[in-house]
Amino acid sequence: MTFKDTKKNIERTLVRWTYYFFTWLFKVLPYGAFKAMNGVLLAIAYFILRRMRRSAMHTLQIAFGKEKPQAELERICKACFDNAGRGAIEIGAFTARPHLIKEKFSFEGNSRENLEAALKEGKGVIGISAHFGNFPLMLLFLAQSGYATNAIIRPSRDEIIERDFQASRSRLGLKTVHSYPRETCVLQSLKALRDKELLVVLLDQNTGSKSGVFVDFFGQKAGTATGPIIFAMRTGAPLLPIFTLRQGNSDHHQILIEKPFHLEQKATDEETIQYNVQKLTTIIEGYIRRYPTEWGWMHRRWKSQPKNASSVPTEQQVRANVV
Repeated sequence: MTFKDTKKNIERTLVRWTYYFFTWLFKVLPYGAFKAMNGVLLAIAYFILRRMRRSAMHTLQIAFGKEKPQAELERICKACFDNAGRGAIEIGAFTARPHLIKEKFSFEGNSRENLEAALKEGKGVIGISAHFGNFPLMLLFLAQSGYATNAIIRPSRDEIIERDFQASRSRLGLKTVHSYPRETCVLQSLKALRDKELLVVLLDQNTGSKSGVFVDFFGQKAGTATGPIIFAMRTGAPLLPIFTLRQGNSDHHQILIEKPFHLEQKATDEETIQYNVQKLTTIIEGYIRRYPTEWGWMHRRWKSQPKNASSVPTEQQVRANVV
């Protein structure tokens, strides 16, 4: 075993035992205790995660560098980490006390009606969302609210932790469709739609050219998965934008669901895919622009780039321009 393998095993073991410790802690301590410790825990995490902070600021500079001053980007970055940290605490506390999921989440306006209108078409529903707000609890809320909900999820690198995650999701009614192996993902996704269920896809992660297309996202080309469009072409299922938004500084969240819509057909399948992936990406960008602190800016969204395209600025180039 190489030094690199040994280091990786040690890191994975530490992560695993940290996870076990906090899982136990969430069960034995009252939720109020975590709420009281929120500020201290978030300040410590923000200080420790310097590398992730640099990555988030890099992404923010690419997206908003020409629109917002540096101080505003730093404020968004800090609020983004605070929101993510509070969300992680809520996930641990709420999954240990499932009644809190339905107490702290609710449908906004006509959101429930929009979801039910889509389901009434009888072809299943493809929910389009992002790593936005407390999306894991949003998925559990939909399942807890009586809707047969499936989510395409990228499995954790630690197989033992992933089995625990999946058992927790299953216990709370959410069906997991792992994003790979790809053929299995496709078959399970199509089955969910043919069973007239809700399939939620998070469409805001970097995807290489082999399994996606490049569309505009904050003025830069971003590799984006085509799965939702392929599923809609195969089944005729409607597309349904679904997002969750924290209410102010509280631990209450609202589910925002837009009206369902269908693919816009173009001259060729390739044009149909390209056009509709861009349409969905534009919807996601719109939510991020309206609520920038709710999105996970740590992700390297523009990591993949088309051949012969002008490259996205590196972190060093962005920092040089700021200075």
